[in-house]
Amino acid sequence: MTSAINWQKSSFSGPDDNQSCIEVASLYGEIKLRESDDPDVIVTTSVAKLRAFVLGVKAGEFDHLIA
Repeated sequence: MTSAINWQKSSFSGPDDNQSCIEVASLYGEIKLRESDDPDVIVTTSVAKLRAFVLGVKAGEFDHLIA
C-alpha cells in the first residue's frame, strides 16, 4: 500500500507554480525533500537532522556558499 505524500512549499516561492522551489513532506516519521522541477528525486532525512540544518542556516553557517 502506497501512501500519498502531501508536499508543502514555502510561501516565499511565490504564487507562480512554474517557479522552482524545495518542497517538504513528512511521512512515517521521516522528512522528505524534493525540488519542484525534478519531483522524482526525493531525499529522505530525520526530523533531528533537518532541525540541525535549519538552525545552521539561521545561524549563517552556510552563508559562504551563496555569497
